[in-house]
Order: sequence, then structure tokens, then C-alpha cells
Amino acid sequence: MYKHVFLQALVYYISLPFIYFFSVLPFRVLYLFSDLIYFVLYKCFGYRKVVVLQNLRNSFPQKTDKEIGEISDAFYHNLCDFMVETFKILTISKAGIMKRCRMTPECAAVFEKFANKNRSVIMVMGHLGNWEWAGHPFSLQCKQRLDVLYHPLSNKYFNGLMFRMRSRFGTRMMPMRTAYKEMLAHRNELTATVFISDQTALPETAYWTTFLNQDTPIFKGTEVIAKKMNLPVVYCSIKKVKRGYYEMYAEVLVENPTSTADGEISELHTRRLEKDIIAAPASWLWSHRRWKYKRPVSEVTKP
Repeated sequence: MYKHVFLQALVYYISLPFIYFFSVLPFRVLYLFSDLIYFVLYKCFGYRKVVVLQNLRNSFPQKTDKEIGEISDAFYHNLCDFMVETFKILTISKAGIMKRCRMTPECAAVFEKFANKNRSVIMVMGHLGNWEWAGHPFSLQCKQRLDVLYHPLSNKYFNGLMFRMRSRFGTRMMPMRTAYKEMLAHRNELTATVFISDQTALPETAYWTTFLNQDTPIFKGTEVIAKKMNLPVVYCSIKKVKRGYYEMYAEVLVENPTSTADGEISELHTRRLEKDIIAAPASWLWSHRRWKYKRPVSEVTKP
């Protein structure tokens, strides 16, 4: 036990100076390191290359091997940019993050409308663009307090670092296991609670649908909580404008969840995410084994 904790601390404190070194670098230098990481990660070691290529082929069976290879190559470039950009959160200024991750006026207007009605909302997002940057301009610009659900890391030291990075400009972090309890406790406050919709749900408790041409288990939590608390559901996407610059878009999916049919909200946010992935496939996180479960035989076939 103590040896494990000691090793966690040792790795963290050895890594910390390098993390801060990356964080203070100018962006132009940071992206040179990103290019180097891309070469080592993808070209030399082929990090999760088998998983990425299989996911892409299954999702886009109509695409040629050349097209799949081009998407894969662009994905690894984006992944490495995302990694170094995440380090930058430690030291970037408020003006810097607002300049590089911008809420469109239409996006801001969506949340302003609900704030004026004193209505909290549920935000649904995917691992698209730079999701780690997205919360900061929201917290700096919108009236709602941003609450983000997360799974704590096993290394408590790195978990603490990520917690500080993610909450630096006012975002509040909520462990997934206590999310509903905390949302109830703060139901009289004006909040926007973020659910990441493209995690892999357990097959027995999931809502099953077809996503990117594959049977996919979707977490029911977003829909269940939205209905129980009657919170509007807003889909948000982060689109890359150019290297180091992103824009945040928002679309109201459901204003009154209690009036929806079972599975309707899950279908809506899944279809909306799918549309964004098809439009910019290299921007999504393909390196996870998202389709490791099979649809149970007892499940009724869904769209």
C-alpha cells in the first residue's frame, strides 16, 4: 500500500517540472513539441494504432484504405495538439483562453436565455475538439456555474493536478458516482452540468442504439436525470477553426424533458454527436475501445 502511494508520488513529482515547462512555452514552440510527439507516438510506436484503424474502418465502411489512413494521420496530429494544449491550462491567462476557445454569439445566447429564466441546464458533449479547454470560456462568460462530471484518476496526485486545472476559472468538478446527489443538493442554484455522452456504458444498464454503423451502449444517466429534474438538454460541440483555436456551438435539444418518450433524449444527443463526427472525423477521440460490448440478445432492436 505505502509502496504504491510512494511510487505514485515519485512519478508525479518527477513529472511536474516537465509539465510546467511545457505549460509556459509559447504556442509556436509547444506545437513543435507536438509534432515531435506525433512522430514518436504514431510513426515510431504506433500507439493504439490497431484500435484506431479498426474503429475507423467499422465506422466508415464506405471509405477506402487511403481515406482511413488520412483520417488516422490527422487524428494523431490532433491528439498530440490536444495533449500539449491541456498542459497550457496551468498557466494560460483569462484573455488567452477566451481568445483561443471562443463561444459563438449564438452559443452564448442559448445559455443567456435560460439564465434569464433562472433555469439550470444539462450540457451534453463528446470527446470532440478540445473538450478540456471548452469549460473555461463558459465559466468566465456565462451566468451559470459550470459543473463537470468526471471519473477520478487512480493516481491521487495527478487527479489533484487535473482537478486544479479544470477548476482554475471557476468550474466545479463532481465525481460521477455522486453526481445526481450533488445536483439535487444544488438544485436551487443556477448551473450547467456537463455530461460526456460518448463513454462506454455497461451493456446491462445501457440504452442500445446504432452509432457510427455499430451497436453502441449509451449511458442512460443523462436522460434519466434530465427527466427527474426537468432540466433542458443542450448539445454543445467544440470545432477546431485552425491550430490552437476553437469555437463552441450550442443547440437546444429538449426544453421540457418530462414530455419526451423513453429513449428520445438519448437518441437526440447521440445523433447530434454522430453528425459532428462525420463532418470532422479526425477531431474525435478514436483511440478508446468504445465497442467492446455486444448488444444483449434480450435487447429489442433499436434504430
